[in-house]
Amino acid sequence: MKKAISLETTRRSIGEPERADSVSPTSIHKIEADGVQVFYREAGDVNAPVVLLLHGFPASSFMFRELIPRLANDYHVIAPDLPGFGFTEIPSERQYSYTFDRLALTIDAFTQALKIDRYAIYVFDYGAPTGFRLAMAHPERITAIVSQNGNAYEEGLGDAWGPIRKYWASPTTENRDILRQSVLTAGGTRWQYTHGVANPENVPPESYTLDTALLERPGNKEIQLDLFLDYASNVKLYPKFQEYFRKSKPALLAIWGKNDPFFIPAGAKAFQNDLPNAEVQFLDTGHFAIETHVVEIAAAMKTFFAANGIGRLKAERTA
Repeated sequence: MKKAISLETTRRSIGEPERADSVSPTSIHKIEADGVQVFYREAGDVNAPVVLLLHGFPASSFMFRELIPRLANDYHVIAPDLPGFGFTEIPSERQYSYTFDRLALTIDAFTQALKIDRYAIYVFDYGAPTGFRLAMAHPERITAIVSQNGNAYEEGLGDAWGPIRKYWASPTTENRDILRQSVLTAGGTRWQYTHGVANPENVPPESYTLDTALLERPGNKEIQLDLFLDYASNVKLYPKFQEYFRKSKPALLAIWGKNDPFFIPAGAKAFQNDLPNAEVQFLDTGHFAIETHVVEIAAAMKTFFAANGIGRLKAERTA
């Protein structure tokens, strides 16, 4: 009995709906932006503050399947699939260039197509350099930043980057093949989801299984290898990202899986060098913290947004 009461109290305290039929449904759509058919998931009142969720490698908006309904009663939640991932489609005649500059331009065009001019961003992994480019280009649009293992500092790069760093230094066919055969495999994808997790069997297998299936589409591994190589451009931009933090002073929550082999805790702590008021939290899990700690992440986001005045519109409508 005590456990049931405690669970119900926790649900109410983080703002989850008490009745299942009060959950805002998630819908799926496609819209053309930058010559790309962008697939996205959407939920919540269109008049509520917008939260833009940007996924990372090798995932898609599917990674937010548990987070979206936990936020949608308070926010207008939008989660696109980045080009090269998920179900976003790029016509062959588009001759798309798979770089992080281009990903950011496409997502910028996506927000304009949806007429979104103010939004908070949740950035994870590849979503971070994409989202930080948006923030630098349009600082007036960003209401807040939630970084879940989304890095912007060299000290945040873990040892797992070793083979990719070697590829940056020497982009040979041999080094490209090493990554193809070690990282872009079913085992490599599963490892990213389960490494650092206390009980790996608790990670839903549909997550890494879907990612693996999508990676196996014809031509997709070459896209991912191009993005591996271009990730070096993000590291070169880290000082610019940091300058943006100091100049624009966005409200920022870094909530981090502390056992992530790619983006280590030092990267989360480093935000406070440029944003002394940044909030930093660590979770006892790995890279894909959202797979094991979505309740904690949703609760932290709601508390953080409320503390920074995001959600006030909904409160005013209710009043």
